Amino acid sequence: MPAGIDPVTAAGVSPLSALSFEIPSAVAATADNPASAASFATSLAGAVDNLQQLQSTSNELAVQAVTGDLDDIHRATIAASRASVTLDLVVAVRDRSVAAFNDIMRMQA
Repeated sequence: MPAGIDPVTAAGVSPLSALSFEIPSAVAATADNPASAASFATSLAGAVDNLQQLQSTSNELAVQAVTGDLDDIHRATIAASRASVTLDLVVAVRDRSVAAFNDIMRMQA
């Protein structure tokens, strides 16, 4: 019987950590808990800052690629792809947030 396929390794790539969608009981989202709102706002601000950083890096690498200062064009391509995917995610989250807000506003008391 043949042996299994050896796993492929990639230098510099770290494995994904397990995702957890549980909210700690100390930060449970309630209407009278401003800490949860602040935590969400901090997370959202961090995501936007990360997007701006990715777009800035992508722009810098694109300029370097055009001027011929970049040795590895793959870095520019990967940076542009990461920025594009992150922007798509942020737009999707924004759209869903606006839709949820509109649904809440249409509810009758």
